[in-house]
Amino acid sequence: MPELPEVESARQVIDRYALGRVIAEVDDSDTYVCRPHTPGEIRSALLGRRLSAVHRRGKSMWCETTGVGRTRKPGPLLGFHLGMSGKIVVADRRGSEVDGGDYWERGRKPGDLRFARFRLTFADGGHLALIDPRRLGRVRLDPPVEKLGPDAAVVTRPEFQSAMSRGTIAVKARLLDQEALAGVGNLLADQALWAARIRPSRPVDELTPDDVDRLYDGVRESVADSLADGGVHTLSFFPARRAGGVCPRCGAALQVGVVGTRTTWWCPVEQV
Repeated sequence: MPELPEVESARQVIDRYALGRVIAEVDDSDTYVCRPHTPGEIRSALLGRRLSAVHRRGKSMWCETTGVGRTRKPGPLLGFHLGMSGKIVVADRRGSEVDGGDYWERGRKPGDLRFARFRLTFADGGHLALIDPRRLGRVRLDPPVEKLGPDAAVVTRPEFQSAMSRGTIAVKARLLDQEALAGVGNLLADQALWAARIRPSRPVDELTPDDVDRLYDGVRESVADSLADGGVHTLSFFPARRAGGVCPRCGAALQVGVVGTRTTWWCPVEQV
């Protein structure tokens, strides 16, 4: 499922193949994925414009758009959220996929656009599509990116300490709060907490400064490793998150429960 590394992969697809191309057509007919916009609203806002830059903060991604024709005033932001199964795919004028990030690199059969929920067709004949089998992604104009917390890939230690210092919520739930820290999903949270030897259900007000420092290092290292190695599925704790799984360090049987509404795995011996 897309977390920060997978969204960064999608951002790079847009950066490599979609910027600067005139938008000639838009399919925004999926009213659920394109909510709250009505069909045709995104289309009217984007026709004739170009994607001029693409940004990511955490698991959210958005594109800047140009003015139309000689108009220098920029257009609206175009926001993408990949949900749990979304991928960005760019295809050429024949419909053959040019790039799809980790979707493409894992060998998915090219040309299968049954699950295209949103599409930009460029004047040169190619197109960009949001492929989303589970239909949990989102496309919207001018997304509220100002509400997002600092990006987990570049968050500073003081910013992280501030995010972990408020309230009595479980530490895993705070890690998953995108307004506190943008980019940590379920798998990254379990990895970082295991690396820091912290129980996911511990309230944040019970964390010591040393706990917070270890957790900061765990988050930054987990994000960096997953970015370098190809996604959250490459992390060392990931294979152990299953029935019968054991701690990769001490060999103890892992426990599983629900923390912050998400299925959570931890080592009962080392994570206290």
